[in-house]
Amino acid sequence: MTPATTRVNEVPAGRGVAWFKEAFELFRRAPAVWIGICGGWILLWFAFALVPFIGPVLSNLLQPVFFGSFAIAAYKQSAGEPITMGDLFSGFRRNAKSLVNIGILMMAAQLASAFLMRALGMPSWPEDEPFDMVAYAEMLQPHLWILAAGLAVLAFASAALWFAPQLIVFHGLSASHAVRWSVYAALSNIGAMSVYGLMLVPLFLACSLTLGLATIVVIPLFAISTYTGYRDVFENAPAVTAADT
Repeated sequence: MTPATTRVNEVPAGRGVAWFKEAFELFRRAPAVWIGICGGWILLWFAFALVPFIGPVLSNLLQPVFFGSFAIAAYKQSAGEPITMGDLFSGFRRNAKSLVNIGILMMAAQLASAFLMRALGMPSWPEDEPFDMVAYAEMLQPHLWILAAGLAVLAFASAALWFAPQLIVFHGLSASHAVRWSVYAALSNIGAMSVYGLMLVPLFLACSLTLGLATIVVIPLFAISTYTGYRDVFENAPAVTAADT
C-alpha cells in the first residue's frame, strides 16, 4: 500500500468494541504464539527497566517498533500465513527509523505531561523521608485535578499517535506524514476511539482482579487490536469472524 492510496474511513462508535472481538478471533486461532510474542515483549520491557538511565529511554523509543511488529503479525495471520515468535522483531525491518521517531514524540509528550503537572503545583515526596504510598495518596487528594490534566495530555498524545506505527509499516510513510494521518483518523473516529479506550478499563481491571492471570489474554488482545482498529479505519477490510475458521 502506498501513501497515494491512504484514506480514512469514519466508522460508528460501536466499532471500538468490534476491534476487540476481531482481535479475539485472531488470538484464538494461535493463542500460544500470541502469548509467546507478547510475553517476549514484556520480558524485554522488564530487561530494559533493569538498565540504569539508558534502559527506560530505549524501552520508550522502541515501543512503536514493537507495535509495528504486532500489526505485521496480525496482518500475516489474517492473510492466512503462519506467525512465529520471530514476528516480534518484524517491525525492525520496516522503516525502524521512522518508528523510533514516533517513540521520540511519545517521550516528548510524557515530558510535557510531567512539566505541566509540576508547573501546576503537583506535590512531590520529600527526598529526605522514606516513601509512604498511603501518605502520598493523601497528599495528592487536593491536587487530583492536576493529575487529571497530566493524564489528559498523555491520553491525547496516545490517541493522536495511535495509528502512526501501522501507517509506517504498511504505507511506508515518514513519521511526520504518519502522525498527520493518525491525528486526522483519530479525530474522524473519536467515538470509536473513545469506546475502545473505555473498553481497556474493564480489561485491565480484570488483570488486577485475577492477580495477573488475565494478562495472558488481555495483553495479546490489546496488541492485536492495534491492527484490527487500523484495518477498520484505513483499509476497510472484511472483519475476521468465527465463520472463517
